[in-house]
Amino acid sequence: MKKIILPIVLAGVLAGCAGEEIEPDKSMAELYAEAYEEFNDKNYDKAADLFLQAETEHSTDAFAPDALVMAAYSRYMDDDFSGALIAADRFMRFHPGHQDAPYIMYLRGMCYYRQVSDVRREPGMSVYALQQFEALKERFPNSEYAKNAENKINILKNYIAGKVMYAARTDMKRENWTSAITRLQSVVTTAQETVMTPEAMYRLNQCYTAIGLPEQAAGYADMLCKNFPDNEWTKRLTK
Repeated sequence: MKKIILPIVLAGVLAGCAGEEIEPDKSMAELYAEAYEEFNDKNYDKAADLFLQAETEHSTDAFAPDALVMAAYSRYMDDDFSGALIAADRFMRFHPGHQDAPYIMYLRGMCYYRQVSDVRREPGMSVYALQQFEALKERFPNSEYAKNAENKINILKNYIAGKVMYAARTDMKRENWTSAITRLQSVVTTAQETVMTPEAMYRLNQCYTAIGLPEQAAGYADMLCKNFPDNEWTKRLTK
């Protein structure tokens, strides 16, 4: 058996050395058709493999970028977010100016967004998702995906601020006033547009009162009343 295989292998090596290209077994159209069939049958993993094969074997074809987009989307549909991000990164590396670049950036953001966890856990994915959506909005402000990204940005900012508030409340229960004040001030200064800001001001008033600094406490009380006169936290303050 070895005497039969060896000459064939050597022939292949020599052909490669001679500069001869080995033609792919299937054309782009054939691979694309197979991939779409698998995709329509919800065999997303198989579909992704075929789309990637089409892009790899026919990288100079006009449909190569589209195959890569579909590969990323297939991985995403299969909940293989790591695989989707790898395909998306490859797309942005080789086709940064392509018309589908905004969609790929949005898909990257969604890969992280879908993994956002409970408010009590480490921010992680929420921060990555926010960065992706903000980058999309900055680079392609007129894209059809920019408005949707903006909605996700608002949700994520509130979500992240909520995590900070949870940690601040925990600090307050433990009477770790310095840490609580630092967290609460970060909400007031960097997340002013979120729904957490009034509560942060209310709790800053509590923190400074607890450590015997009435002037600072009064300052945040005034800030809360002036900026959010009808808010529930303002009503608590004035009761």
